[in-house]
Amino acid sequence: MPTTLTLKNIPDEVYERLKASAEAHRRSLNSEAIVCLESVLLPDRMSAAERLERARALRAELPRAKYAVGDIDAFKREGRR
Repeated sequence: MPTTLTLKNIPDEVYERLKASAEAHRRSLNSEAIVCLESVLLPDRMSAAERLERARALRAELPRAKYAVGDIDAFKREGRR
């Protein structure tokens, strides 16, 4: 069952960075704090080999489109408008 935790005396710099991170990830402060705590206290236990296999599997699912360097540059510029 989830538990409520109240934090007091959070340094201003930590609060501002948490707030900015929450905004960047479109999360509430509470959700961002939970994600930060989980990433430190419950690290992903995936080995390097497992990560590599997962990346290869994801890559295999991607369509095999071939783009020229100029096309890629055009796509990048288009996304910056």
